[in-house]
Amino acid sequence: MAGHEFPEPADRKQVADPLSDLQAAEESRHACDPAFRHGVVVGFDGSTSSERALAYAIGMARRSGSGLIIVHVANRLPTTVWAGCEPPVFVDVPDHRTEVLGLELACADYLSEVPWILVERGGDICHELEEVGREYSADAIVVGSTHGIVGRIFGSVAGRLARRAQRPVVVIP
Repeated sequence: MAGHEFPEPADRKQVADPLSDLQAAEESRHACDPAFRHGVVVGFDGSTSSERALAYAIGMARRSGSGLIIVHVANRLPTTVWAGCEPPVFVDVPDHRTEVLGLELACADYLSEVPWILVERGGDICHELEEVGREYSADAIVVGSTHGIVGRIFGSVAGRLARRAQRPVVVIP
C-alpha cells in the first residue's frame, strides 16, 4: 500500500522518552530561583561556628544587596557500618534536623533583613557547598571553622573547601 498514509488513532498514547525524562529531571535539579543568583552561600548546621558564619553571611548579603542561600548538608553513612560489606557505598540517613533548622530560621528576626532560602543536600559537605555555589553562581561561600580533634585528624571542612572551591571562601573562626 505504497503512497497511502494511515492516520494515527485518536486514543493512541505517546511513549515517554526516557532520555528526555532524565534531562528534565537534571534541569529541575539545577534550576534555581533567579532572585538568589550571585548570592552568598553559607553552610549551616546549628553549631556555634555555623551561627557565627550565618551572622557574617547575613551582613555580607545585606551589604551587597543579594540573597542568602543557607545550605544544610544531611548525614550520609557508609553501608559498611550497617551490613559489614567491603565496598564503601553510602546510604542516606533520614535527617530531620533540616526541618528543625528551617523552623528556627523562619522564626528568626535577624533574617528579616535579607531574602533567604534553605537548601538541603546529602553527601560530602565540601562538594555540596561548592555545587550549590556553582548552581546559584554565588559570589562567595561562608563557613565556620572546625574546632576539635576530628578536624585536626581528617582536615576541616573549611580547609578542604578553601583548597578546592572555584569562588571565594570566607572562614569565620
